[in-house]
Amino acid sequence: MPPAKTSYVCLSCRVSYKLWPDPWRERRTCPRCAGALRHAGSAFAAPPRRDRDAWRTLTVLLHAGVHFRTGCSDGPGYRPRTLREVRERLVYARRTGEPAATVLCRADLP
Repeated sequence: MPPAKTSYVCLSCRVSYKLWPDPWRERRTCPRCAGALRHAGSAFAAPPRRDRDAWRTLTVLLHAGVHFRTGCSDGPGYRPRTLREVRERLVYARRTGEPAATVLCRADLP
């Protein structure tokens, strides 16, 4: 069975594309701006284009290495939706020394 389509995101244009994974192509480019597309995962749902705060949150998540992949039946898991949640988790990650990607995916902070 061939692999399913997965989401790629252009953060500067605030658009997402569902594309077939291509192991021979290292870098994908945006058809609108020719910038680099970032892999987001197969369970990614793009926020509305006009929602700048949601796209800023998404930018932080993708730069930290967080992807939206599906598990067996539980989906991608917790992801922060607001900049306030992202800031709280990044401050906690700096304080404790934990990697930002693991702290951003945690539903509750201790």
